Amino acid sequence: MAELKYWLWLRTLRGLSNSACLDLLAHFGDAEHIYYADAEEYAHVEQLTKKQRSLLENKDTAAAEAILEQCAALGISILTIGDAAYPDRLRAIPDAPCVLYWKGAWPDFDSEAAVAVIGTRKATPYGIRMGERLGYTLSKGGAYVVSGLAAGGDAAGHRGALLAGKRTAAVLGGGIDVVYPRENAALYDDIAASGVLISEYPPGTEPKGHHFLERNRIISGLSAAVVVVEAALRSGTLNTVHHALEQSRDVYAVPGPVDAPCSQGCNRLIQEGAGLVSDGWDILRDLQPRFPQRIERYLFDLPPSIGRGAAEKGTAAQQEAPAEDAVPAENEIDKTEEKAYIEIENSRDRFTDDQIQLLLTLSEHPMTVDDLAETAQIPVRRVLSALTDLEIDALVRQVSGNRYILNALIKE
Repeated sequence: MAELKYWLWLRTLRGLSNSACLDLLAHFGDAEHIYYADAEEYAHVEQLTKKQRSLLENKDTAAAEAILEQCAALGISILTIGDAAYPDRLRAIPDAPCVLYWKGAWPDFDSEAAVAVIGTRKATPYGIRMGERLGYTLSKGGAYVVSGLAAGGDAAGHRGALLAGKRTAAVLGGGIDVVYPRENAALYDDIAASGVLISEYPPGTEPKGHHFLERNRIISGLSAAVVVVEAALRSGTLNTVHHALEQSRDVYAVPGPVDAPCSQGCNRLIQEGAGLVSDGWDILRDLQPRFPQRIERYLFDLPPSIGRGAAEKGTAAQQEAPAEDAVPAENEIDKTEEKAYIEIENSRDRFTDDQIQLLLTLSEHPMTVDDLAETAQIPVRRVLSALTDLEIDALVRQVSGNRYILNALIKE
């Protein structure tokens, strides 16, 4: 604990960048030696400016001690670049973070086939489906999904991993205790419960624009490969790709319609040599020789919304949305397929109360999420969660207009 105080003192000196801290560590070896050095010794670190050297003369550790107390109260752990548990994979990148805060279950990233699943915040329905599909299939095949908990593509990747019953890591753009965006509060809780939340910012730090650009190097740095689900030509998502290439990571992208703005960045990446991805195995196949103990060929049925036809559905989804009163074509609803038969009374152990309520509310007439929430008297967030689980079991199906229909025969 005493040693951590010196690391936090170093990182709380305003005006002293992370890269300057790395220069100091390269010279002195650890934070405690930096703390007890004097002005004459600091002068030997040629990379530092005169102003940065003067900052080091402030030996007040009150801010560091306050952070330690706050972390202890919140159950937040601290990892420094000098710790054995710090991933070698991350330590090797340019400007590796000197200090990381984390909460949850810290994995051995160096032995994990970690894959960053990232995408624009303004994801289309196609992007959401592909993000969930990749998160799901990658996790089922043995990968460890890493992303940034942002709205859109990032959140979809996390959800897919959790739906597969696997862990996932979220690298945040603010303090560990600051949930952002608020709409991902439930996802934040789920990741904290089974995976790990990571940040280089102390508790209480509010997210700022530059934080997200800074954290991108950590997302790619923890990963062996990066896949972009959706990105415009000028997108913050491509900043992570820049770091990935600088770090010699494998880069993949999901193709999309040439006239869809959210796919233009991905299509450009593929033109420039990124691997084309339609399924998690496209990535796992390449990683398997490096992680033979982690990766295995999986055999399972993909849920309809993130299954083999997702790319085709996505093309339509990225076109102009249908009018609110639009009805899916008859042949879309009445496709001939075998449907499951469920007796609700004998299936209460299999489904949650929300899932049962939705199964009883849905029919072959399409309903929007808002319609379902109002009719079933369930909050929208819980409706979305229950629908995703039911889709994985192929009991409901999404049709055009972001509406859902029942894909099973129900007996109460």
